[in-house]
Amino acid sequence: MKLAVYSSGAEERLTELEISLPEIASPLALYEPVRRSGYYLYVSGQIAMSEGSLVHPGVVGESVTVDDAAKAARVCTINGLAAVKKIIGGLDGIRLVKLSGYVASASDFHQQPKVIDGASQLLIDVFGTEVGMGARAAVGVSALPLGSSVEVELMFELDSAVYS
Repeated sequence: MKLAVYSSGAEERLTELEISLPEIASPLALYEPVRRSGYYLYVSGQIAMSEGSLVHPGVVGESVTVDDAAKAARVCTINGLAAVKKIIGGLDGIRLVKLSGYVASASDFHQQPKVIDGASQLLIDVFGTEVGMGARAAVGVSALPLGSSVEVELMFELDSAVYS
């Protein structure tokens, strides 16, 4: 049986990548941005908000390109990491379990996985493949909150040796 590997040095890699984690936004409705249950963190759906504005809003395959939607997925993921850091104080001692991505899609758009690769690639860049790649879903939907083109939710496992 392979032992679980958890993150270390993630915040240094964010600095190397010139990524600053933002202040987390207030919830749009009645939910917690992150819920801890045992050794798991469930990050609520994050939309592509940056400095109070939506990044690449609209429908992918109509008004938003695959590349721009992938950039929006990256922003969603940065927002999710910011929420995790606020709850546990850092990004070390965690590993990705699952990423679920939702893409506001035109009826004939079928490249949702390429869009959500923007989120997956960021997590791999920050945590490495062993910690930053987990199970994944990439789902097309007709609409997302505030007209966001992408929404991402994350689930992380906490290292039981670090978090009790």
